[in-house]
Amino acid sequence: MASEDEDVERLAFSDDGRFPNSELPVLIYRGVVDPANATEAFKTLFNSNGWPAEWVDSVFTYHHYHSTAHEALGVASGSAELTLGGPEGETISVEPGDVVVIPAGVAHKLESSSDDFSVVGAYPDGQEWDVLTGEAGDRKVALPNIAAVPLPPADPVAGEHGPLIEYWHEG
Repeated sequence: MASEDEDVERLAFSDDGRFPNSELPVLIYRGVVDPANATEAFKTLFNSNGWPAEWVDSVFTYHHYHSTAHEALGVASGSAELTLGGPEGETISVEPGDVVVIPAGVAHKLESSSDDFSVVGAYPDGQEWDVLTGEAGDRKVALPNIAAVPLPPADPVAGEHGPLIEYWHEG
């Protein structure tokens, strides 16, 4: 289910039996940085808000999730279709300058992209990510891991008073 306000789009996905997903919504910010220098701009922005940028690459082409960290993806170049929430989830389009913030447990997958598609991946300071694919044995470890992931103290885009604080901390 989707909702939108002038600052951020929100998508929420329930546990589908294979992917835990989350009660926390995925947050989608459009046009956050100038596409002309997006890679460096996202590194600076994420780092300044306590979400260290860790890599620049694409997104896996299979459904996966992280049980030990929340994730921010800043679209640095190209465009893509990302499916969120697992096979029965929702597919969104992203362009340079957009940011997708994915709570721990929410499945995501690259459906298609331009040849030059890349994102800057960042995680809240102190959180280290894993990769789970919804295999039968994953849930035994994933569910307690997800429950133990702390809420970040700041929004990767807008800092301590950003929409993430409202939508994740205050519900």
